[in-house]
Order: sequence, then structure tokens, then C-alpha cells
Amino acid sequence: MKKSEYVTMNVYWFGLAFMWNGLHPIILPALLLRLVPETLKNTYLGGMTFAGLVLAMVIQPLSGALSDRTRSRWGRRRPWILAGTLLSLLFLAVMAWAGGLWGLVAGYLLLQLASNTAHGPAQGLIPDLVPGERRGLASGIKNLFDMGGLIVTSLVAGRLMGDSNPLLAFVIIGGVLLVSALVTILGTREQPAPGGGEGGDGVSLRGLLRVDLRRYPDYTALLISRFLILLGVYAVQGFAQYAIRDWLGVSDSAAVTGNLLATIGLALTLLVFPAGLLSDRIGRRRLNIFGGGLASLGILLLVLARSVTSLYIFGAVIGMATGIFLSVNWALATDLVPQEEAGKYLGLSNLATAGAGAASRLAGPLIDGVNALRPGAYLGYPAVFVLASVSALLGTLFMLRVRRR
Repeated sequence: MKKSEYVTMNVYWFGLAFMWNGLHPIILPALLLRLVPETLKNTYLGGMTFAGLVLAMVIQPLSGALSDRTRSRWGRRRPWILAGTLLSLLFLAVMAWAGGLWGLVAGYLLLQLASNTAHGPAQGLIPDLVPGERRGLASGIKNLFDMGGLIVTSLVAGRLMGDSNPLLAFVIIGGVLLVSALVTILGTREQPAPGGGEGGDGVSLRGLLRVDLRRYPDYTALLISRFLILLGVYAVQGFAQYAIRDWLGVSDSAAVTGNLLATIGLALTLLVFPAGLLSDRIGRRRLNIFGGGLASLGILLLVLARSVTSLYIFGAVIGMATGIFLSVNWALATDLVPQEEAGKYLGLSNLATAGAGAASRLAGPLIDGVNALRPGAYLGYPAVFVLASVSALLGTLFMLRVRRR
């Protein structure tokens, strides 16, 4: 394949990262402040995003498995990317014009369904098209676009919500998502998938969902490790805006949250590409362990944050750690999955990714409950930071069980 296709096949991740990193930590928390009781804001945010991410856990591996069996002259993955993107634009519009809480929730859940219909198949492009010895490079580029989307949306969405202008934020998100999808669809050459065999006949829901993780114990251990480390990272990210507003006493919390995420994203971006290249040379496992351990330390340091400056510094540590971990972890996953069912098994990685995101949202009621014990002290936030650090450390230790390169 052409070198340029290493880029074009991954541009779609920029659009997805731009959308979700704008919605989850910045836009949705700011919108909910206008719609729910102040003392229950973490609970409402956690419950809403928990439901959406559980839906993502189901849809992503299912759509990935369906794309494994898709036969079209466009290939296996791109028809799904196009359909999911068009539906995502529709449901972004529903959220933008929602008149109240339940309209916003409905639009958000439908967006999760549509976006993950595209997300699962898109994950199959690298194992489909990239030789094994170059997947570290390809995964580094993928994560570079992921982090680019995080940085740009953090700056853009944070300032738009600071100006109380959600409609314009949704329009920009939709435009970026559409352009990135078109670049990937038109700039990636998939071979027309042949007919017959598994892909043509006898497709059943049971067959689509059947997996045998006992055959792939290293991949199973990787999924558990990924879940625990990302659980810690997402628990911090998901409630960052409310922690900045309550615990640090910052009035313009949406803009500061955007700056924090941009700081994390910049630190992440500086390392994500070199880490992917380095993993091709020295192996993935040791870099996974280093990244997970550094993430645990960075999260624990947040307990000591007493100013916006210290918050940015500790956020940069988390960003560097996450950049190393995400890049080499994804490359390791593409090494370990069965290539003939890569869409399905890489979709299962969302049981770790979206599953960690969903589980982290359960910290919302915990934060509100601990905060209620001593009103005004906001001790729920540092309590969650400690638990998140422990989770990341456990995930790092579990990576020791992954033996295969």
C-alpha cells in the first residue's frame, strides 16, 4: 500500500476524537448544569454517559463482526464508516436542538449507536491493510490523529461553551466528522471483498457474537489490563470539569477543562508516534507497563493539585503516560487478534475501552455522596483520584501476564 494511505486510513479517528472529546468532558457537563439539580450533577452525567457507553460496548463488536462478513465492491469496512457517519450527523442535530433533558439524552444514546456502527469496522482497516511489521507505525499515526482531535476540540469546544453557544459547537463537530470520514473513505483502497464462504451465507447473530478468548489468553490479559488502566484515566477525565469548578473553585470551568485536556493531548501527541515506532523495535509489552505505571503516578499527583498551574503539570504527566500506553497497546492488540476476524476481535477491545468509560461514570454517585458528607469540602473528587490511581496500577501489574510479543 502507498505510504500516504497510512495517513488517509487514519484521518477518521481525528473526527471521532474531535466529537467525543468535545461532547463528554466539555459540552455535556456544561449543558447538564442548565438542566439538572446542582447537587446531583455528577450523578446525572455519570448515569447518562454510562448508558451510552454500555450501548457502545454492544454495538461496536457487533458492527465489526458484520463488517468482517460484508461483501461489496467498496470493501468490508468503508460502507459501514459512511453509514455510521451520516447517521451520526443526524443525531448530532437532535442533540443540538433538544429542548430539554430527555431530548438531549435520546439524541446522545442514538449518537452512540450510530457512531459505533462506524467505529467497529474502522478498527479493521489496520489489520486488513498493514503488514505486521509496520503496524506500530500505523497505530502511532492512528493515535496521533486521536490526540490531534483531542487537542483541537479541547480548545475549540471549551471556548464555545464558555460563550454559551452550544449550537455552533455542534455544527463544527458535525463538519469535522464529515470531512474526516470522506478523507478516509475516498483515500483508502480496500480490495473488493470476494463473495461466498463465511461472508456470503449462513450469517447468524450467534455466529457474529461467538468468540473464543481461551484460544487467545494473551489478548484476554491485554483486555483486562486495558480496562483497568483506562478506568483510572476516564474516571479523572469524565468529571474533570466539575472537579475544577467545585474543588479548585474556578469559575470558567469549561474553558479551563478545555485547556487541561489540550495540555494532556499535547503531551500525549509528543510521545504517541515515537512510542509506536519504538515498539516495532523493542516490543510492545515493556512500553505498556511503563505507560500504565506512569499514568497511575500522574493520577495520584492530582490529589496534590491546589492551583490551575499544578493541574496542568500533573495533566501533562498523565498525557505522556497515556500516549505511550495507547499507542503501543493498540499495536499489541493488532498483533494478538486472529487476522481473519480482526473486526470482531478488535471490536471486543471496546469491552475494555468503552467498558472502562462506562464503569468510570459510576463514580458520579460516589462523588456526590462523599461531597454530601462534608458540604463545601468536595472530598469526593480526591477520593476518586486515589481509586483511579489504584485501578491504573492494578492494570499495569496485569500486563505482566501478557507474554507474547
